[in-house]
Amino acid sequence: MTAISFEFFPPKTDEQRAQLDRTVARLARHRPEFVSCTFGAGGSTLSYTADTVRHLLQRHGLDAAPHLSCVGGSCDEIAALLDEYRELGCRRIVALRGDLPSGMGQPGELRYASDLVAFIRKRHGDHFRIEVAAYPETHPQADDALADLRHFRTKVHAGADSAITQYFYNADAYFHFVDAVRALGVEVPIVPGIMPISNFSQLRRFSAQCGAEIPRWVEKKMQALGDDVEAVREFGADLVAKLCRRLVEGGAPGLHFYTLNLARPTQAVLARLQ
Repeated sequence: MTAISFEFFPPKTDEQRAQLDRTVARLARHRPEFVSCTFGAGGSTLSYTADTVRHLLQRHGLDAAPHLSCVGGSCDEIAALLDEYRELGCRRIVALRGDLPSGMGQPGELRYASDLVAFIRKRHGDHFRIEVAAYPETHPQADDALADLRHFRTKVHAGADSAITQYFYNADAYFHFVDAVRALGVEVPIVPGIMPISNFSQLRRFSAQCGAEIPRWVEKKMQALGDDVEAVREFGADLVAKLCRRLVEGGAPGLHFYTLNLARPTQAVLARLQ
């Protein structure tokens, strides 16, 4: 079975915490290699992230990897977080630049993800396995595709062990990206990020924000299904499972699912793969 992993976001209310526990309990049955926990820009969910990572480690016994952003935080704050995560027992970090919070004109002391990767390596050596982000369809703020590939290479050369991609629905974009970075001498594993489909209007909003492309034919099919929630779920699960199958058959080293703290959409895909 291909290695799988799941991303969760930090809950902020008792209801959200109960929902996360139900989701984690259901998805843990699939024996993920690790799970990750997102981080809010500018520290908006800083304490929630650490608390959630602790919960995933101690209550659920999962290898939990916190997302760590260098935007909006000082080196001292980032160092303190790294020390806390190491003390908790974390062995993996997802190192990201992060998005500049609204109203903030300047980034923190570390400007780029490559700076953050180098900072982690300098302070903690090889203790943490460092994951970085990759963008098969090109980062929305990149000057061009080649510049984006070079930025990715810089992150890896700074000390990253592997990468997780932004989600996509065109397998060719992933394979082209892998071939392109291999040509630049980058050999680390590149795990495709997978976004199951359950709410198309929400997916369209996310995609507009992050630059992920929804194929025109998929959008038209979803429009045709309209308010038929079950039909949308079935079509989405079939589509994403087919994508996953092609990625695995093409050599992808694993699959990283963006769960949005929901179990059912990811389970529907995994059921089809099994």
